[in-house]
Amino acid sequence: MDALVAPGTAVGADELEELDAIIQDELPAYLEDLSTLVNTDCGSYTKAGVDQVGRWTGRFLERLGAEVTYRLHPTLGNTVVGEIAGRPGGPRALLIGHLDTVFPEGTARQRPFRVAGGRAFGPGVADTKSGLLSGLYALLALLALGEGDDGGEDEEEAFPFERLTFVANSDEEIGSPSSTPIIRELALDSDVCFVLECARANGDIVSSRKGVVDLRLAITGRAAHAGVEPEKGRSAIVEAAHQVLALQGLNERWPDVTCTVGVISGGTRPNVVPESATLEVDLRAASREHLVAAEAAIREIAASPTVPDTRITIEELSRHWPMEKADRSDRLIAHAQALANRLGFSVRDAATGGASDANTTAGLGVPTLDGLGPIGGSDHSPAEYLEIDSIVPRTALLAALLLAVARDPVVASWRPHRA
Repeated sequence: MDALVAPGTAVGADELEELDAIIQDELPAYLEDLSTLVNTDCGSYTKAGVDQVGRWTGRFLERLGAEVTYRLHPTLGNTVVGEIAGRPGGPRALLIGHLDTVFPEGTARQRPFRVAGGRAFGPGVADTKSGLLSGLYALLALLALGEGDDGGEDEEEAFPFERLTFVANSDEEIGSPSSTPIIRELALDSDVCFVLECARANGDIVSSRKGVVDLRLAITGRAAHAGVEPEKGRSAIVEAAHQVLALQGLNERWPDVTCTVGVISGGTRPNVVPESATLEVDLRAASREHLVAAEAAIREIAASPTVPDTRITIEELSRHWPMEKADRSDRLIAHAQALANRLGFSVRDAATGGASDANTTAGLGVPTLDGLGPIGGSDHSPAEYLEIDSIVPRTALLAALLLAVARDPVVASWRPHRA
C-alpha cells in the first residue's frame, strides 16, 4: 500500500457499511449488556463489584478469541488483560477502558439503569460502561467483518493487527494506582493506544489532557492552651491559611495551571492551639514544563512557612503527566475525522482538563487518542447520561479507525523510530 495513502481510505465503502450494519444488529444486545453493567455497584473501593464486572468483561473477550489474564490485587479490583493475536508484522494496538465508577455501594439500587427521551441513565452509564462496551463491540464487528466471504485475503485481513491488547482497568477513578504499572508495561510494547472514555458532550474526541499531581501538605505546629498560654502555641491552622492563599496565587502565574486546595483539616478542640493541619492539593497543567515548574513553586512555598516554628512536609498521592498533543496523534485524528465524515457525521479533537489513562500512555511517547466512546455527559453526578443514538455511529467509527490504523503503512513505520 502506498505510504501516502489518504487517512481513512484504506477502509472500503462496503467494509464501512458492513461494520455499521453489524453494530446496528448488535444494538439490542449492547443495551442489555449496558443495563447489566450499570446495575452492578462497582465503585473503585467496592472490590466485589469491580471484579464482577471484570469477570463479565473477561468472558466477553474470551468469546472474541482473546487470551485473558487477571492481574490480581488484594484490596482493589483485579485488572483484566485480553490479548488477540493477528497478522505477523502488523501494528500493535492497546485499548483501555475502566471497570470502576465513583459511586458508593447501593447507588445502583437507588438509581438503576433506565432509558428516557433517547438517553440512558444510571451510575457509570457514560463514565465509562458505554465506552467499555463500545470497545468490546467494535472488536466483535472487526472480527466478524468478512465472515460471509468465501475466504481469501479479505477474510485473512479482517484482523490485521499483529497484536491487540484490551485492558479493563480496575481503579481509574482513583488515579489507577494498581493498574498504571500494568498499562505502562503494555504501552511500551504498543504502537498506538485508544482510550475508551466517552466523547465530550458536544461529540469531540480528546487529543490532549492536562496533567495532574495530587499532593498532601502536612503542617506541624505546637499545641498550647488557647486561654491560659496561647503565646506558647504555634498554630498549624494559621499556617495552613497562609499556605492556601499562597497556593491560590499560583493560578495567576501560568495560563494553563490550576492549583486547588480541595480539602483542609486540622485541630482537635476550639480551646487548643492546633498542632497539626493538612491540605490536599490538586495541581494541573497542560504541559509537562509548567506542571514541573508549578510543583516546584509549591515546594518552595512550603519550605518557607509564615508562622515561626512550624514545618511542612509534602506527600505525593498520585500523578498523571500531561497528555500533550503529538505530531503522530495528528495521523490518528485525521483517520478518525475522515472515517466519521464517511459515516455521515463530523468530529473535532479537543483538549480537556481531566486526566485519564491516556495521560500515562501519551507520556510514554505512544500516539494516543481518547474520548472514543459514545456521547455522554454529567459524569460523576446523578444526572449522568448517554445519548443512545450515538452508540452505533461511534462504535462503528472505533471499529473502522482500528481497521484503518492497522492497514496504515505510516503507523507501521513508527515502531523502530518511536522514542
